[in-house]
Amino acid sequence: MRRIKTLACGGLVASIAAAGLAVAHADTSSSTTPASTPIKHVVVIFGENVSFDHYFGTYPNATNPAGEPRFQAEAGTPAVNGLSDALLNSNPNALNPQRLDRSRAVTCSQNHGYGAEQSAYDHGLMDRFVERTAGGGALCPTPIVMDYYDGNTLTGLWNLAQSFSMSDNSYSTNFGPSTVGALNLISGQTHGASAGGNSAGTVIGDPDPSTALDDCATGGTVMSGKNVGDLLSAHHVTWGWFQGGFRPSSVDSTTGRATCSSSHVNVAGATVRDYSPHHEPFQYYASTANIHHTAPASAALIGKDDPAGTAVGQKVNHQYDLTDFDTALASGNLPGVSFLKAAAFEDAHPSNSDPLDEQRFVARTLNALQQSPDWSSTAVIIAYDDSDGWYDHQMSPIVNHSQTPDDTLTGTDCGAPTDTTGTAYQGRCGYGPRQPLLVVSPFAKQNFVDHSVTDQTSVLKFIEDNWQLGRIGDQSFDARAGSLGNMFNFDADAKLAPKVFLDPTTGEVTKTTPATDEGGTTPTTTTPSGGDPGDGSHTGDGGQSGGGKPGHGGGKPTTGQGHGPKRPDITVTCATTRHGSRLTVACRVTGKDAKTGATALRFRVERGNEVVATTRSVVRKGHAAAVLKTKSALHGKFTLRIAIAHSGSASASTARALRL
Repeated sequence: MRRIKTLACGGLVASIAAAGLAVAHADTSSSTTPASTPIKHVVVIFGENVSFDHYFGTYPNATNPAGEPRFQAEAGTPAVNGLSDALLNSNPNALNPQRLDRSRAVTCSQNHGYGAEQSAYDHGLMDRFVERTAGGGALCPTPIVMDYYDGNTLTGLWNLAQSFSMSDNSYSTNFGPSTVGALNLISGQTHGASAGGNSAGTVIGDPDPSTALDDCATGGTVMSGKNVGDLLSAHHVTWGWFQGGFRPSSVDSTTGRATCSSSHVNVAGATVRDYSPHHEPFQYYASTANIHHTAPASAALIGKDDPAGTAVGQKVNHQYDLTDFDTALASGNLPGVSFLKAAAFEDAHPSNSDPLDEQRFVARTLNALQQSPDWSSTAVIIAYDDSDGWYDHQMSPIVNHSQTPDDTLTGTDCGAPTDTTGTAYQGRCGYGPRQPLLVVSPFAKQNFVDHSVTDQTSVLKFIEDNWQLGRIGDQSFDARAGSLGNMFNFDADAKLAPKVFLDPTTGEVTKTTPATDEGGTTPTTTTPSGGDPGDGSHTGDGGQSGGGKPGHGGGKPTTGQGHGPKRPDITVTCATTRHGSRLTVACRVTGKDAKTGATALRFRVERGNEVVATTRSVVRKGHAAAVLKTKSALHGKFTLRIAIAHSGSASASTARALRL
């Protein structure tokens, strides 16, 4: 048994001395069908309402005014199809594009309706955005639909583009708002809607799922057909959709029906409800809906078929809260495919979110993933559901025509029919507006801009091809989607892209590995039953706690404190025992602030910048215990780190080198 020196936690400092530790990377891929590339884990961060020009129109040139994070492009950075001098100064629209700075992060939402976006395109002239899609209200006293951010606000995303791969020729599959894009992401198909927000049986609006499929929804729409979840389950590939606020704030003890009312505060001080039902596409399908938002029975079942819901008359079908993704990642149980949807205050949607809140979510997610042993086989795809109606100068290739009363691209329709038999599904005019698309992975091409044509279903196609799932069928756009393959380099002798850690607040690249916990911010939230979202005290087994890893539950930074949060009075003493490939850590936690459930310990073993083993344990009755499972013994120099996370406070740690 190895004794770990007492952790002096008046300042949350961990001092560790131990030896004889054996750890190794454990393969957590649980798919029966083998991956056809080195990518065993695909993580899709699916944001909201962004056009390419709105986010990257002047890339890689930032204004760099005083008082804002600086961005300086590397020499040799490739150019993008962005806003030229002519488009900036003599635009064919009624207004010229103007730069938005960080003080204008939260804006109104523009008109991003199926017909409105087509009308803005005006037969491909791209000159009617001010008249057709401009938003209004208190946040937009004058039209800003033409305007854009640069690398002083979008610092994090621009830095990711510098280090990994980005596309400047990727499009929404169809015109229209969020639900259209979300359905296309998972099925390539918006036809087959039972009711609500549709044209000729095709979804063109934002109807909620049926209340029969989602307790927290208010709509009546049910989708027929298959989605990628059905394909993944059939091939025994673990998967899940993880969304902020999916964990119920309360459950009716009589009916078993859930309520989802947790909320957070965005950077503008507005309180925003976390869960948006029409952003959760799998809830429209009876085969994949988690009707009562039932939590997984254990961390080991996240991503798998889960019988936990049988007591309430349904099966838990791969729909989870974001805290369950944190649990899966921390426990070495990362699914093969994970779709991440931020809580509404961090999802980038104008009016309720913004680029700064989005940046915090993206940075913390990537920082955590890059510290996982699974990073070496992971690809993160950052994509968006629709353009919000923001100006983009590039006319999209129209690969699918439609002739409904809602189609206005040519004034009265969306072009001549491509199916002369008349059997093509209507209401699917596309491709729609151009949007950002980034791939962040060790296998991503570095500082690379892809110009090949792709769309939202290209993400679906990559997943299908990587696990040999086959196609959705029934006129799904996956059959015609362009490949994401040009954004990767899978050559055996290719130089892997190094990790890039981002400061969640500024988006700047950090020189040291950041903590994956809160780091000094305190979320403002309504409190659901079962825990406080984002308070850093979620359960280690992904059980019933409503809390979550602060990387996904973090809220508005606390201000006016002067000297930061008060340091809790906590002392931790730990001992380790090694039995073959299992390392057991047992800790005693004392001090007046060491309350059950409010304190958690994170255990991590590192070799250089690589995390080779990690886990987490919540303190219960003055004790915390954890087991680090490894595949085989490693030898050489390592670092053992124990960090303390206390509710409402920052966490920190120190570490000591080990020779094993």
